[in-house]
Amino acid sequence: MLLEGFGTILWLLNLAMLVLAVVALGFAAFAREDAYRAAGKQSKMLWLILLGVTVAVNLIIPMLFLQIAGLIATIVFLVDVRPALQQVSGGGRRGGSSSDGPYGPYNGGR
Repeated sequence: MLLEGFGTILWLLNLAMLVLAVVALGFAAFAREDAYRAAGKQSKMLWLILLGVTVAVNLIIPMLFLQIAGLIATIVFLVDVRPALQQVSGGGRRGGSSSDGPYGPYNGGR
């Protein structure tokens, strides 16, 4: 009984790592090549290879050590590289100021 629950948890973790890697690979594929250079990050080809190998490892060779290494690469891309690419490409917030809330600018209760 306990082993069945553990197997389910491992399966869900594998699925979550695969989905995260596929999403990161999609973001890496659709970013412009010159944005990587402008952001001072590694080349687009390197990130596509790293994330593609991560997806392949999660699908074909589910070895925990390789999956953890791929998860680290995925997290680095999503937390460090992607925001830098968005900033260089002008993605994310369009205009406005840092005091803008979800319904417009904050005016301090005036």
